[in-house]
Amino acid sequence: MKEQIRQKLKRGQTMVEYIIIVSLIAISLIAVFTYLSRAIGRKAAGATDALSSQEGSNAKSAVESINENTIRELGE
Repeated sequence: MKEQIRQKLKRGQTMVEYIIIVSLIAISLIAVFTYLSRAIGRKAAGATDALSSQEGSNAKSAVESINENTIRELGE
């Protein structure tokens, strides 16, 4: 009887550990994608700037105005 309880507790502990690992990976990926989206936006703005100074400056100011809340609100 005690052995069955120990096995159930161990399975629950293992599941919690997996959930913690998955959530840490998800948080890391969100941070990386946020950083990369800004970097890619700057590169695209620079390319647009090279093609047309007016459109490039508009794109550059649009990229600089992006913050974390803007990125979070895209899916809503």
